[in-house]
Amino acid sequence: MRTLYSADAVYTKNQFRPELAVLVENGLIAEVGSREVLLQRYPDIRHIRWDGKAIVPGTINAHNHSFQSLLRGIAIDKPFLEWRDQALYRYSPLLDEEAVYTGALLAFGEMLRYGVTTVCDFFYVHGGGTAHDEAVIRAARDLGIRLVFARTMYDWAGAPVAYRETVPEAVERTRQLAVKYQGNPLVTVHPAPHSPHAASPEMIRAGHRLAQELDTPFHIHVAEEMFEVEEMLQAYGLRPVHYLDSLGVLDERIIAVHLVWLEDSEIELIGRRKGALAYCPSSNMFLADGVTRIPDLLRAGVKVALGTDGGCSNNRISVFEEMRMCSLLQKVSRLDGTCITAGQVYEMGTSRAGEILRLPAGSLETGQYADFVALDVHDLSLAPRQELFANMVYAMQPGAISSVVVGGRVVVSGGKLLTVPEAVIGRRVDELFGKWGRG
Repeated sequence: MRTLYSADAVYTKNQFRPELAVLVENGLIAEVGSREVLLQRYPDIRHIRWDGKAIVPGTINAHNHSFQSLLRGIAIDKPFLEWRDQALYRYSPLLDEEAVYTGALLAFGEMLRYGVTTVCDFFYVHGGGTAHDEAVIRAARDLGIRLVFARTMYDWAGAPVAYRETVPEAVERTRQLAVKYQGNPLVTVHPAPHSPHAASPEMIRAGHRLAQELDTPFHIHVAEEMFEVEEMLQAYGLRPVHYLDSLGVLDERIIAVHLVWLEDSEIELIGRRKGALAYCPSSNMFLADGVTRIPDLLRAGVKVALGTDGGCSNNRISVFEEMRMCSLLQKVSRLDGTCITAGQVYEMGTSRAGEILRLPAGSLETGQYADFVALDVHDLSLAPRQELFANMVYAMQPGAISSVVVGGRVVVSGGKLLTVPEAVIGRRVDELFGKWGRG
């Protein structure tokens, strides 16, 4: 079925252009062209016209932990290890399948409301199988968000039991899920060894081999905290990026998360190996991790996408927010207002993220997924309209997001979820906390 979406303006080819429309067929963008011409060509087409709106690509959240939205606000203003123990490690044993599903509904529902149409969920509370994994996938399906499921491979003995698997278990379960959802446009499965400190060398190599077998990227946290660097130096005599290179896994498949504590040689090496970064500036600030050297990584050729990280290490899960935070953090840390631009951070949250995740997403072009957002151009946070692009990146509030479309399907309209009502999600969260004795 063909549907034509039109608005006052459409953001395509790096500019807002008036009088355009987006033609959608079978979940893909068939054409972006003149509204008048397309209506003449298809006079009986279903036409959704958004007056007073601008159509922009949906954003792509390159790194999230959906279950952590349940823990938002529980361990605030703490050092990293205290935060980890009081939030993640304390509550992970309570997460059964329905709790995982509720957390994913909360995270993904909020993201859709804020203009995220694709999320990469780095999920590690497996509970000894794949039922918890399937709960996350079910929540994404029920809400209508596009999901990259980064199935974590985790064997550090110090972690909660629900996280841990043997290498063969992690490989086989991840492979089974990947094969099951192969060809599904709304679900993709990637291997994700957790980190150099929480995944053994054997687990990291196994995750990389599986990514080669499945022909996908693989994800791994790298150098988020200084203590991780010190552990690598003590255990292997190598800094994290050099350690990964010694394992033979530093290549064009790697999507490293954070990359805060790097030396020049590591930046140069990951660029030379054509690696990518999922950057989470708000989380890095909240946990006092440090400041990733984004301009230097970009100059080295590293591709950068934006992520929110989990809801309890960020508290907001909007990629538009991360665009703003990325730019401001880099500018102030370098005392250079020109070191990064609105255009660069917008690309990190849209088309560059699609490229890194190997998805036809993040831009309004023929053949791309029909994932886009309608902005209310009369929202005061977007005024003056003459500077719509700059205000979208640096000023826009979530209330300006009116409608969200994923795969050609409207899942948010008038600022409300159409698939799973927010009141239903809220009740599930309240009931869960009542069960946990935190009512």
